[in-house]
Amino acid sequence: MNRYRWRTFALEAAMVAAAAVVGFPVYVLVNLAVRAPSDTSSPIRPTTAPTLSNFSAAWQQAGLGGALINSALVTAVSVAVVLAVSALAAYPLARVAAAWSRGTFLLIMLGLVLPFQLAALPLYQTMRDLGLLGSVGALVLFYSGLQVPFTTFLYVGFLRSLPRDFEDAAAIDGASPIGTFRYVVFPMLKPVTVTALVLNAVAVWNDFFTPLLYLSGGTQQTVPVALAGFFGQYVSDWNLVFAALVISIVPVLAVYFALQRSIINGFAGGLKG
Repeated sequence: MNRYRWRTFALEAAMVAAAAVVGFPVYVLVNLAVRAPSDTSSPIRPTTAPTLSNFSAAWQQAGLGGALINSALVTAVSVAVVLAVSALAAYPLARVAAAWSRGTFLLIMLGLVLPFQLAALPLYQTMRDLGLLGSVGALVLFYSGLQVPFTTFLYVGFLRSLPRDFEDAAAIDGASPIGTFRYVVFPMLKPVTVTALVLNAVAVWNDFFTPLLYLSGGTQQTVPVALAGFFGQYVSDWNLVFAALVISIVPVLAVYFALQRSIINGFAGGLKG
């Protein structure tokens, strides 16, 4: 039977302290989101008369309905394209030992070194010439190219740690390279795929600069841009700002809880690999 020692107490105290540090901003966020604008007391003090009117006001004034749809569409399509292109590109880069494979991999890795701000003006002019400014298609095209180098790097590193036994067996059975990748290799990439999905989805969903640049002047906007509108017109009404932040967090939490088991298993599998 294990005894309760001072080290166990210290570990539990550290965990409680860490939970308090993480949970305190969330408490302030929700506390102010349900507080009436007339209540000017300390943000730390619990709200005695909570109200949900801030959420409806924030939804209408910021146009969060359309912004949420745009953000969800851009995130889903961009992440799907990035995962498909990166996985297909990483397979030959990780398995072929030729000089062109190493050179191509280094060329793709330049996308991790060079900041995308260097190409902001040429990309903007290209989107303008293609007639994509003001549409979510510009964002999908931009993110699909921006996130591929990092995601390819993740896939290549994971593929190089996988044995070739199953692929050799599939080749002996007559499977084509595409069939081997689809039915043998890609199912084994689930851990890194889940990791890449989470990282890319969070990056695309929270990005502010790119939607502000490419959707400027149009009627469409994403959630970060819609939230920024409060700081110009409704800067004094912080209750609406916090209510809008809560609304923007709900879709991400809903997806996380729906895929919680897959996400945890994916990260755990990646660590074991």
